[in-house]
Amino acid sequence: MTAPAQPALAVESVGLQIGGARILADVSFSVPAGEMVGVIGPNGAGKTTLFNLISGVLKPTAGSIAINGQDVTGVPVHRRAKAGLGRTFQTSSLFPGLTVLENVRLCAQARLGGSFSVLRFPGAGDAATRTARENIEEVGLTAKSSVAAGDLSHGDKRKVEIAMLLAGDPALILLDEPMAGVASGDVPALSAIIRRMHRDRGCTVMMVEHHMDVVLGLVDRVAVMHHGSLLAIDTPDAVMADPTVQSAYLGEPV
Repeated sequence: MTAPAQPALAVESVGLQIGGARILADVSFSVPAGEMVGVIGPNGAGKTTLFNLISGVLKPTAGSIAINGQDVTGVPVHRRAKAGLGRTFQTSSLFPGLTVLENVRLCAQARLGGSFSVLRFPGAGDAATRTARENIEEVGLTAKSSVAAGDLSHGDKRKVEIAMLLAGDPALILLDEPMAGVASGDVPALSAIIRRMHRDRGCTVMMVEHHMDVVLGLVDRVAVMHHGSLLAIDTPDAVMADPTVQSAYLGEPV
């Protein structure tokens, strides 16, 4: 009999306590390969803390985290990246003085190896540049490849961050509030890029997002965080119909 496939992400009884304060408590769930999961919850619920634990920015004080069957609980950020993890952050991580192409190429170079110098930029034929151009095309910014990142709209900056993420060819992607600060008119295009990325690459995606229409329109399952605990994880319809979840969002006792 064939053994069941390892989940792309397994979080088991994870907790975080800092100076006697309980930040996260006994969080357990798994994400099968190729699934997209939205993470929602009120401000301060523990959503970004959970991402920081998964990505290695913080180390849990309890429990374990595995990526594709590999225990990464005590593994530093760069080794998790080598294990196939990629992440965007709430705030911009771009180099504003570099062009779109230069920003994305640096990430491609980190995966492919070689010099990081932007003073001697290689020709169009080198592998990192080709990869960067392909990733930029994926997010629809080819016409802005030579524009300085600092001169872009917030929506276009988010697209560059996704292109930089794709340059690392991750299998597990964490998107931390990708719509934060994005003009409402740019949200549909950015949502379409995330949907296409997930479909075409077959990657596993977890996304923290406050735009509920975006979450419900994209994901396979929704995880609800509340006061540092996992309140529910299920299909969007099931979660939205859950009285406990409704109470949490209305601010009533749960």
